[in-house]
Amino acid sequence: MDTNINQSKIYQLYGIDTAMHLLRPGAKWEISNTTITRWEDSRPCPTMDEVKETMEKIKAFEDSIDTIFTEEQRKEILGQQQIYDKAVNG
Repeated sequence: MDTNINQSKIYQLYGIDTAMHLLRPGAKWEISNTTITRWEDSRPCPTMDEVKETMEKIKAFEDSIDTIFTEEQRKEILGQQQIYDKAVNG
């Protein structure tokens, strides 16, 4: 059993999508690097500082919960993450 895998935190909510949803539910947007390139909503576009602050709150929330995955769940989640990372980063 790989203890390194078992000790690493798997974040399920942490990310820009969740932060944007919490800040402006239903807004239509696109981002490139750290720039919001498309904003279709009557409410003001959040700043990247607002987005980052919200993401840190999400991370702190997830850190406060002692989630326990089965080994099978952990392998599945990490395997899906590796596929995603390879697709995005080449």
